[in-house]
Amino acid sequence: MHKSIEIDEKIFQDAVKFYGTVFNLPPLASKIYAYLLFDYEKMGITFDEFVEVLSASKSSVSTSISLLLSSQLIVDHNKMDERKRYFFINDEYKKIRFEKIVQKMKDELKLLDDLDKFKKVKDDGYDEKIEAYKALLDKNIINIQESLNKL
Repeated sequence: MHKSIEIDEKIFQDAVKFYGTVFNLPPLASKIYAYLLFDYEKMGITFDEFVEVLSASKSSVSTSISLLLSSQLIVDHNKMDERKRYFFINDEYKKIRFEKIVQKMKDELKLLDDLDKFKKVKDDGYDEKIEAYKALLDKNIINIQESLNKL
């Protein structure tokens, strides 16, 4: 079996399980993503290599690659004078992922504010907990945005 990269089977299986859950990926897409994590030299992995290494059908690999590309988890490039496409982990994805998390937290804050404005009855105990929760969201938004600026 031709392999252009060396993988550790246990780390590979752990990564398949972890990213399958985190990104809500079907098993083959998760395997493709996990396999690409081992491409430390950024050589890129071809479609045919995925078919061979993962013992999967061309149509299954094609479907999984399309999903990963549309999710922005991977990117593809054609090398000069070659028709083959090479696939890589999208290094920008970490940033994209946390930008989405920040947006969800901001959306939740707005929703909580809207609910609070609409609410007719005041309940100090409940309000205190909501304020503490909103403060937690605010703090995390600031922390994540500061870290994102470093990525």
